[in-house]
Amino acid sequence: MKIRVVSSRNEILSLNPNEKVVHLAFRPSNKDIFLLVETCPKLEVIQLPNSYKKTVSRAIEMFLEMQKVQLLEGDVWGHRKDINEYYTFPPSIMMKIRSLKSEGLPGEKITEKVAREHKLNPKMIHYILSRKQFESD
Repeated sequence: MKIRVVSSRNEILSLNPNEKVVHLAFRPSNKDIFLLVETCPKLEVIQLPNSYKKTVSRAIEMFLEMQKVQLLEGDVWGHRKDINEYYTFPPSIMMKIRSLKSEGLPGEKITEKVAREHKLNPKMIHYILSRKQFESD
């Protein structure tokens, strides 16, 4: 799974309209989030670092809920935007999730186990599990 990393508000208008998961590496204003949702109508998840997520207004949270866009906290550790504009979820984590899923483990247990072992946000793991095309990622 790929996450589009956006380093500045100037990049929002140049995003592909088909983006589904975006990580904002800057503190977005309400205007930035409105513009992002308008630019990417298929958007499903906006990921923000914890410190930035705490500053998002309740109005924007409600707007995103109405648009069915999840607002998650998380980081893309070690990602270098100058090399690639996408952060790719490590294949080992994706394989671990697939393996646990094929063992018949319930989604909650998979989420709990992978989040603990890999120090990931449980909501992001839950999002990955809920995707219909998960098997083809």
